[in-house]
Amino acid sequence: MSPGIDFNYDLIEGYSEKDINTIPHAYQAGPQTELLYKQLREMKDGGTFIMVAPPNPFRCPPGPYERVSMIAEYFKKHKPNSRIMIFDAKDKFSKQGLFTEGWDELYGNMIEWIPKSSGGLVTRVNVAAKSVHTDFYDEKADVLNIIPAQKAANLAFKAGLTDESGWCPINQHTFESSIHSSIHVIGDASISGTMPKSGHSSSSQAKMCAAAIVSLEKGWSMPSTKNVNTCYSLVGDSYGISVAAVYEMRNGQIKPVEGAGGVSPKEASPAFRSQEALYARGWYKSITSDIWHS
Repeated sequence: MSPGIDFNYDLIEGYSEKDINTIPHAYQAGPQTELLYKQLREMKDGGTFIMVAPPNPFRCPPGPYERVSMIAEYFKKHKPNSRIMIFDAKDKFSKQGLFTEGWDELYGNMIEWIPKSSGGLVTRVNVAAKSVHTDFYDEKADVLNIIPAQKAANLAFKAGLTDESGWCPINQHTFESSIHSSIHVIGDASISGTMPKSGHSSSSQAKMCAAAIVSLEKGWSMPSTKNVNTCYSLVGDSYGISVAAVYEMRNGQIKPVEGAGGVSPKEASPAFRSQEALYARGWYKSITSDIWHS
């Protein structure tokens, strides 16, 4: 199984699932994405876009910040007097130094990131006013995007595969459920050690899970588990950054291999960032081909 995610709407007062057609999360592709796109297109120049970023763990750790980057790219070209505020339930985020370096270089002071420790934890929302409220802020948005806290999809709950964390515990060597034998769970819904909830992680886990299932059926020894993750992000149209890691089993947990992988260097040249943006597009073509067309 790879059931994916669902959302926990209970952590922010005044915001619930019925409000997503007014204030979209746009964290599952389809109508939500189209709605956010429409709202951004219709926003006046000089308006304020506010994103509420979720607590850990959640799907695609760099995702909210790449979204902000692409919105800033659009604003810079078409609504240059607008501003972006990120209210974050965390005090740090994936590839933070690389993102903020790119924001400063490409967008000046357009983007303001407010961490939890500085009043970034949104506790209440006024849906009608499109306003967010924290211990230190009361801000009104022209376009408001709330990405709620996350959990495994409802299917995983119905199947009895989740624990008190809201995610699916597994034998991280074989991806077999720790609760129900002969059911294997991969991807965002699973508790997969230190692997991030990313598309590349899921693809890698699928291959190792398939090897585990065949080995179990044939009575073979399970091969040594190795997983990989690569994550490219676009900070601008021609400005890419990345992180990569290799994972192995240690003491029953999926953990990174020391010295393998890494992140893009800081203060890299425009040519380097442009090349990584090309790599990002190539990575997308490669992994989608592998998943859907192989």
